[in-house]
Amino acid sequence: MSNYLKKIFAIMFGAIALSAITSWATMYLGGMELVINSAGTGLSPLFYVIMFGGVGVSLFAQVRAFHMSPTIGAICLAIYAATIGFILTPLIWFSISTMDPASVGIWENPIIQAFVITTLMFGCMALFGYKTVKDLSFLGIFLVFGMIGLFITGLISMIWPLGSTMSLIVSAIGVLVFALFTAYDMQFLKKAYEQTPENQRDQLAVLGALHLYISFVAMFQYILSLLNRR
Repeated sequence: MSNYLKKIFAIMFGAIALSAITSWATMYLGGMELVINSAGTGLSPLFYVIMFGGVGVSLFAQVRAFHMSPTIGAICLAIYAATIGFILTPLIWFSISTMDPASVGIWENPIIQAFVITTLMFGCMALFGYKTVKDLSFLGIFLVFGMIGLFITGLISMIWPLGSTMSLIVSAIGVLVFALFTAYDMQFLKKAYEQTPENQRDQLAVLGALHLYISFVAMFQYILSLLNRR
């Protein structure tokens, strides 16, 4: 079990590192021209193509998780992680552009703050999900509908921007939903380990890493959005 969990978290944090590198490269190696449209008034069509393409890769990897080799699964996760790094760039760029690096210490940087808060929340919820004896399976349907609701709200906000109060509420709900998802997925992965044939545990580890990665990145996104509103 310990090797199984180590593999999950190694893959997950590798994906997070890849997202961070992709976002940095997009901002500082000329990639912002791909994010912002030619008029400089909004996001480019390519941004939306990559965003929905990333969603497609994620869904494909989850549906086909046990029908592909662990290597192919890891490649799908890497593609998805790079996509997410690109998608998060506007949010991170906004955080950087609204602060004065000369007057802001490293711990006052909202990006660092969001990452630390996310890491602490993720760690606590993952530990809770692993240790608790209470069956969390009842949360599954509520969390799925919550995630779908957040996704639809995100799509609507691209057309009709949400007000300040509504954005605050949506971000708070997003943090709650994916914090609970972390605990739910950890308990599921713990139980699934015993029920999965040994020759499929590597695929399960990649799938688990993908699920936990999604929760971590989503929490980071919503927490950073909350911090930006200061």
